Amino acid sequence: MSDIPVTKRSVMVLFSDSKSPSCHRVRLVAKEKDIPMEVIEVDKDNLPEDLLELNPYATLPTLVDRELVLYDPQVIIEYLDERFPHPPLMSVDPISKARSRQMLRQIETEWYPLIDTIANGEDADEVKLARRNLQERLIQLIPVFDHKPYFMSDDYSLVDISMAVLLWRLPSLGIELPKGAKAIIDYADKVLSREMFVESLSDDEIDMRDII
Repeated sequence: MSDIPVTKRSVMVLFSDSKSPSCHRVRLVAKEKDIPMEVIEVDKDNLPEDLLELNPYATLPTLVDRELVLYDPQVIIEYLDERFPHPPLMSVDPISKARSRQMLRQIETEWYPLIDTIANGEDADEVKLARRNLQERLIQLIPVFDHKPYFMSDDYSLVDISMAVLLWRLPSLGIELPKGAKAIIDYADKVLSREMFVESLSDDEIDMRDII
């Protein structure tokens, strides 16, 4: 790491966990918008002192933009979208924006924790329940993907970024979508094949699938 203090760097600094979906979606937003960003991969169980000084909650991701320090994942991605408005990743319509924010919050607070339980849980019954829960939640969304090219929208958005990060991890979590979920499977092929998605992957995330 450079000797220059994080808050004095000329580019944004992102403290990131190479396996975390919350961190991945921040990296993907940065790629989609071509934002200059220094990504510092850290061990979530052994956080560096400068991060602990910046973030009182000691959580990842943590974004540092000079004197500004952000550590809520949804706040981070919305901040990046507003500061770097092209291409836009949120609707300007208040109703659509509210629906997107609600879905983003649900993915972050309900769905990503299921990923963590499946990947790192030690109780076999809890892991099995989390796997079934996540699969069922996805299957319930099949009608949503039948009506629009992207998630409830004609345009690629922050919600699609958050969904793509989740869908990439399904094989490594032991989750297989049924043939009846063709709409989701086709959607996954579309968002996961984007050039910027591929470029956003960490080495650990690449190892989740043997296709790159």
